[in-house]
Amino acid sequence: MYKIIAVEDGLGNVTQALHNAGFKTTPLEGESLQNVRAVVVKGNGTDILAPEWPVKMPIINAAGRSADEIVDVLRDRLS
Repeated sequence: MYKIIAVEDGLGNVTQALHNAGFKTTPLEGESLQNVRAVVVKGNGTDILAPEWPVKMPIINAAGRSADEIVDVLRDRLS
């Protein structure tokens, strides 16, 4: 079963690295988080995740990290 990761718009390099690592991605904006295992955000001060969401999943801040580092973090947290 694929691990689906929601990725914030503007992180194309992360999306590509996740695909190369065998993850499936979906856009974060306007999408239901059903079946999503983790979220990757830019971390540039945007407040895209509403605090009232009743979800418990890793939220990865991409600021200051390479795409490969993000893949490693996700593999670690989802293993």
